[in-house]
Amino acid sequence: MNGISGWFRQFTAKLSALLRGFMSGRYGTDRLNMYILGAGLIASLLSVMIAVQPFNLIFWALSYVLMIWAIFRTLSRNTYKRYQENRKFLQVIDRLKDRQHRYFDCPKCRQMVRVPRGKGKIAITCPRCKEKFVKKT
Repeated sequence: MNGISGWFRQFTAKLSALLRGFMSGRYGTDRLNMYILGAGLIASLLSVMIAVQPFNLIFWALSYVLMIWAIFRTLSRNTYKRYQENRKFLQVIDRLKDRQHRYFDCPKCRQMVRVPRGKGKIAITCPRCKEKFVKKT
């Protein structure tokens, strides 16, 4: 029994080293990938549950597209671009969760400015370029 377990331990160590070598320099996974995979799984389940033929086919194709996109992002070597995609996605998610503030872009420099909700019309001063503009919150 000891010979088989030793061989198996050695085999898994080699396989692990091979996988680490393959994934070195690649992006891996992040929150955006998890959301994409979740959406692909939901689309796959919907394609099984829906009996109407055209919608069934649409959800089936959508599930495959989402899964392939997630695999592409995971194996990508362009880590900077994948990081920027994830960062923008997380900003959108944070903005959706923030119910106490409104977000506006400065008309001059496009800096994002956060102001409290429910204050009516207010004069907003951009922190970067000091441009003043009026918006309703």
